[in-house]
Amino acid sequence: MNYKITGSGSYIPTVVQKNKAFIGHSFLDSQGIEFNIDNRTIIDKFNSITGIEERKYISSELKTSDIAHHAAQKAIEDANIDPETLDYIIAAHNFGDISFDSKQIDTLPSLASRVKAKLKIKNPQCVAYDILFGCPGWVEGMIQANAFIKAGMANKCLVIGADALSRVVDIYDRDSMIYADGAGATILEKSAEDGGILSHCTHTYTAENEANFIFYGKSYNSNDLKGDKFIKMQGRKVYEFALNHVPGAMKQCLDQANVEVDDLKKIFIHQANKKMDEAIVKRFYRLYKKQFLEDILPMNIEEFGNSSVATVPTLYDLVLKHNYKGHSLIKGDIILFASVGAGMNINAITYQI
Repeated sequence: MNYKITGSGSYIPTVVQKNKAFIGHSFLDSQGIEFNIDNRTIIDKFNSITGIEERKYISSELKTSDIAHHAAQKAIEDANIDPETLDYIIAAHNFGDISFDSKQIDTLPSLASRVKAKLKIKNPQCVAYDILFGCPGWVEGMIQANAFIKAGMANKCLVIGADALSRVVDIYDRDSMIYADGAGATILEKSAEDGGILSHCTHTYTAENEANFIFYGKSYNSNDLKGDKFIKMQGRKVYEFALNHVPGAMKQCLDQANVEVDDLKKIFIHQANKKMDEAIVKRFYRLYKKQFLEDILPMNIEEFGNSSVATVPTLYDLVLKHNYKGHSLIKGDIILFASVGAGMNINAITYQI
């Protein structure tokens, strides 16, 4: 038996925030001091590095569990299954439900339990739990679902990646332009068909203080925004960490599957930073003494921004169903899912459609 994705779904937020919307922002450094350069220059430099031209935010009445439910419902419909037959609902996120007005972070009950309730699933043996694993959360959820099915503990699992980063950004921090909202979901099932999950790997680095590269912190204008609930990042350290460690993890995963790199059709990597993602994939191919081909790498960060755990499943759903930006998948294609994020965590899955 193999373990295959039989359905996918995504929720694309409706509020579009273009780069020009940040022209009037008051950007400060970590000491609370204004920069000596104008915002147009800051935004242009930001765009040249990240590739982000716009990002998508959820509307004010929605929370993360709402968009997670929407994506989950689409995945269930796509798989054409009875939701009562689900054995696990695994919801990957990082910040829980956050209301637009109060910005109160709410993780109790779990988002997975909230989604199960919204799906009106009555079966008590459908186990719902959350996973907090940084941006690689959805990939890790898929690895866990695969383990449950392989161990005979489950036949069908729903894995969701959803976050609303727009609710935890510090508007005085230039990094606030990176973050976005979104949700993606997949159904993983036992299958007699060829393919499915061929291999996976996960690494966590903490020995060199890597766990503090992405963290909660105060606003750069603590006179205006109170509390320690804002997402903060040591950007240069994250960039260097990703380039030094992600390519090797991707290679380890692919090699475990006994797949030749030339047989890879697509790489679905966490949409964190366009320049960084391209550099990671180029280094990955150099490990095989091969040239990076741009067609291997679908990207949606230009118009979607960085939606954390949602980037990989959302992009996969867009390519699979809509041939996003000319990228397409057919049965038998071998792809690689890969992600890096807070923790610092890295993971990858080799998968055959």
